[in-house]
Amino acid sequence: QVEIVESGGGLVQTGGSLRLSCAASGNSFRMNTMAWHSQALGKEREWGAQIYNSGKTKYADSVKGRFTISRDNASDTMYMQMDNLRPEDTAVYRCHATNPWVETYWGQGTQVTVSS
Repeated sequence: QVEIVESGGGLVQTGGSLRLSCAASGNSFRMNTMAWHSQALGKEREWGAQIYNSGKTKYADSVKGRFTISRDNASDTMYMQMDNLRPEDTAVYRCHATNPWVETYWGQGTQVTVSS
């Protein structure tokens, strides 16, 4: 079955960087849109960035200029380079992927913690 696995989270100081990965496996098809969402403890999940299979990207205002997403279409792996991290970026980052039939998949998430 399809599995979505995130990695790359960790603990960093304010201004630090992390690189998150989201890998899809078990799929005989290529994912369409892949996106990163974040959910801070006690808060609702928020969309942060996404990338279409064409490579076109969209970013939330809160991450523009700091985060950069990309993907390897051959491996269905999405990356997010996170620079100039802030304490408010602290959250569980979950990968969301949509297949050609508009079914969606979620990963379990990877924790990003930014200390001040």
